[in-house]
Amino acid sequence: MSHTFVFCCLCFCRLIGFADAVKSVSVMEGDSVTLQIDTEIQTDSVITWRFGSESRPIATIISGAVSFSSSDGPGGRFRDRLKLDSKTGTLTITDTRTTDSGLYQFSGEKIYSFNVSVNALPFPVISRDSPQCSSSSSSSSSSSYCSLVCSVVNVGHVTLSWYKGNSLLSSISVSDLSISLSLPLEVEYQDKNSYSCVLNNHISNQTTHLDITQLCHTCAEVHRCDTIEPVIRLVVTALMGVASAAAAVLLVNDVRSARG
Repeated sequence: MSHTFVFCCLCFCRLIGFADAVKSVSVMEGDSVTLQIDTEIQTDSVITWRFGSESRPIATIISGAVSFSSSDGPGGRFRDRLKLDSKTGTLTITDTRTTDSGLYQFSGEKIYSFNVSVNALPFPVISRDSPQCSSSSSSSSSSSYCSLVCSVVNVGHVTLSWYKGNSLLSSISVSDLSISLSLPLEVEYQDKNSYSCVLNNHISNQTTHLDITQLCHTCAEVHRCDTIEPVIRLVVTALMGVASAAAAVLLVNDVRSARG
């Protein structure tokens, strides 16, 4: 009987509630997200939080008592990751995952909706840290090494690392939000080892593998390309000239044939 009464109360609240516009919230995978409710829960209030199209609430407050569904949502995806403020109705999701993306709805005296987007960690970007050939490239200490940098932007609570095979070479961590990270690396031009740059937090990781042959070219290779390029342009120009001359001859012959 009590369950029926509670269900009727919830339905009634949904019918009389006033719905605000859907608020969009974006968060990086692994961070926490708080869905702020601008209201004060009364002692006899009945409120619910629902996720997506699921009819079963993931969290409820009935007369000040907070409770979560036995599985904390569909498939147990929110298990031990939900926090609900019994005084304000504000819901916090910790250790977010991409599967947490979707529509969340608070139902009480008013209805609040949040469209949450949980973005996956970005792939780190590996680039050349210095010009391929500079005035310092003539020195033996610099000419045998390729300077690289691995970088990532707008991240927080992550670690950026360089690996040689499975061995950690260097790393840098940050606990701030929305910050840019970069990590340098020097390798020999003829190095045949496998290198990778990894961005990770306690939830997931993204890896970018280094292609030395693509990013690292010696000055001799660059100069050889610089020498060959003008030759190629000259050959192409000459061929175009020959083709134009041949086309002119054919046109003249066609005109003569037509007159004849």
